[in-house]
Amino acid sequence: MATSKVLAGARVVLPTGIVDGGRVVVEGTRIAAAGAGDGPSPDGPENAPSPGGHEKAQVLDLTGHWLVPGFVDIHNHGGGGASFTNGTVEEILQGVRTHREHGTTTLVASTVTGESDFLTQRAGLLSELAEQGDIAGIHFEGPFISPCRKGAHSEELLRHPEPAEVRKLIDAARGQARMVTLAPELPGGIDSVRLLAEHGVIAAVGHTDATYEQTVEAVDAGATVATHLFNAMPALGHRAPGPVAALLEDERITVELINDGTHLHPAALELAFHRAGASRVAFITDAMDAAGFGDGTYLLGPLEVEVQGGVARLVEGGSIAGSTLTLDRAFKRAVTVDRLPVEDVVHAISANPAKLIGTYDRVGSLEPGKDADLVVLDADFELKGVLRKGSWVVEPRLG
Repeated sequence: MATSKVLAGARVVLPTGIVDGGRVVVEGTRIAAAGAGDGPSPDGPENAPSPGGHEKAQVLDLTGHWLVPGFVDIHNHGGGGASFTNGTVEEILQGVRTHREHGTTTLVASTVTGESDFLTQRAGLLSELAEQGDIAGIHFEGPFISPCRKGAHSEELLRHPEPAEVRKLIDAARGQARMVTLAPELPGGIDSVRLLAEHGVIAAVGHTDATYEQTVEAVDAGATVATHLFNAMPALGHRAPGPVAALLEDERITVELINDGTHLHPAALELAFHRAGASRVAFITDAMDAAGFGDGTYLLGPLEVEVQGGVARLVEGGSIAGSTLTLDRAFKRAVTVDRLPVEDVVHAISANPAKLIGTYDRVGSLEPGKDADLVVLDADFELKGVLRKGSWVVEPRLG
């Protein structure tokens, strides 16, 4: 079978802008060329020579479609009925496959608060999957968070971010820890931010009751991400601006946003884009098991969650418990409801998160030499195809 693919005729979103009637050429697992093209080969797919001239190439006419980079999710707790915190290896891989089918070709697996020994064990398991290339690393959301802003985390398992315990957790991840969310106002918080920065792990401010001043101190110490901005932190106030203002105003911070229509009012999303700019926003799912699976009762760590109408809430207390979002839905909503430019959405859903976790040399944009990770969307921004490392996860059915 031919390993060369020519995807022709689409509106291709490149780092330099949108190319109408563009073309992406895939050789094996890599992008060989991306840019302007002359549409599909007039000779059809069976007779098209490969760009390397050695074999036939599959030519796909994508006229009327969009071609964008594969999505990169840096905050995701599960999907397809599987939890990244509690699941077996097989279940975790099923969750990863579910999100790939929705366009997420690069995924960081997130855990929730748990006992120290349990999280250490999970770090070892997830690090093996990262070393195999199934996931792009580990994000520890908790246990180093504020009981005042715990959200769907078990309060009895929360702990202060003492540097020794933070170090133990990232060591257990064997170099695969990508991010730790913590509340910097807690004892040990600022020292732990410095520790994480020194070890090349993203320190993310989240689930926090910090003041404006405490948040500024955390950023100066090395924090670079706002975990799901606005959610699980004090609201923006005119006399006490809190963490939201500090995180939005600082050019060193990338702000995560959950664009599912539940976590954020459209005005809040617009404010974040207006203040931070497209280069400092990362769309995430914060997905739990029910993403791509359906309503029902689930566990998020030790806590019971009820999902109704696609909205996940704790059975006890009713707090929002992650989301059932997939990034293809986030993309469509951003363009069709929030009216954001497609290029800005591509930055937020692919390029920016890839840069954050240090994988932009391989993924996050359509450029020669990078992994052939891409998503085909129709004119209404519905997902029609997903290519990962040159192989179809979802093969387009066009016409």
